[in-house]
Amino acid sequence: MLSIHRFLPVFILLTGLGTIGYALYGTAKHRPHDKTMKNLAIGFRTSMDVTLLSGMVLVMTGFGFYPDLGVHVILVLLATVVSHVVPAVQRKRPQAERTLMPYAVATFIAMALVALGILSVARGMAATAG
Repeated sequence: MLSIHRFLPVFILLTGLGTIGYALYGTAKHRPHDKTMKNLAIGFRTSMDVTLLSGMVLVMTGFGFYPDLGVHVILVLLATVVSHVVPAVQRKRPQAERTLMPYAVATFIAMALVALGILSVARGMAATAG
């Protein structure tokens, strides 16, 4: 399970960059919200969900818990919430009012929270090793 959890940030990076890239390109070309944007957002959101779930399984099964890991869990939880907000809001809007830029902003914020969470674990491991 730990090896799966370590690979998932790579998948988050790939799906996140795809979502941001498509949203920025679509905004620059004045493209409407379409099924591709929806599917990219679903892929990113799903990768966030799987990462959170696998991390919670690791914590619940006694992988080992230390204070910096708590910060990591909270940051990834917040990132997962952010990844769900824009698709939920856009789904309630009429098709003509849906735009692409909120996807880029929310995905960037979620990826930044994940990066901070990863750095918090790395800092904690460095502190315990040295």
